[in-house]
Amino acid sequence: MRKAFLRKLALWLIPPIGTLLIRLLYLTNRKRFHLPNVIPSEPVIFAFWHGDLLMQPYLYYQFRKIPKAKVLISDHFDGQIIASIMRYFKLGTIHGSTTRGGAKVLIQGLKSLSDGYDIGITPDGPKGPRHQMSDGVVVMAQKRKSKVIVYSCVPSKFWQLPSWDHFSVPKPFGTLDFYASEPIDLEGLETEEAKELIKAKLMEHAL
Repeated sequence: MRKAFLRKLALWLIPPIGTLLIRLLYLTNRKRFHLPNVIPSEPVIFAFWHGDLLMQPYLYYQFRKIPKAKVLISDHFDGQIIASIMRYFKLGTIHGSTTRGGAKVLIQGLKSLSDGYDIGITPDGPKGPRHQMSDGVVVMAQKRKSKVIVYSCVPSKFWQLPSWDHFSVPKPFGTLDFYASEPIDLEGLETEEAKELIKAKLMEHAL
């Protein structure tokens, strides 16, 4: 009972406080956006490492002035907190993992793409290994003929948490460099070839 109560309290308190802190970190940093020459109007898949998740909603706003996206988030307790924070940024969520019971999540992702939603996915989430690609990005992109755009946020000053993903938190009063790749077409590529292509782009600005 006590554990359940503490979890409910955390789900009530942490998301609004976390959202406020994210907004403050964003506002107290200089921003530089490095955007692709072409921004597709059709739904796309945005891929970023799990440890680089914190500031990605702000990069997404550079693509869509009216957000219409769902982010794949784990069913774990920390995933529930992240999902609540995403809602403050007007982003939907799909709960689950592309590696654990992944069929259900992939079906939801494919349906969301068909319904006109962009999809955000961390290819090494929800529990790693860090910087190792799962198949989810490739499967969804090839089945829906969707382009993939790779996201990165590189802070000039940051903390890195002692978690499996080395989760990065920008320090205030620095510079945030946001990078988004040109749309990547995976059609016709073998799964491993496509995964290596996406991983190489993700590693260009990895912390």
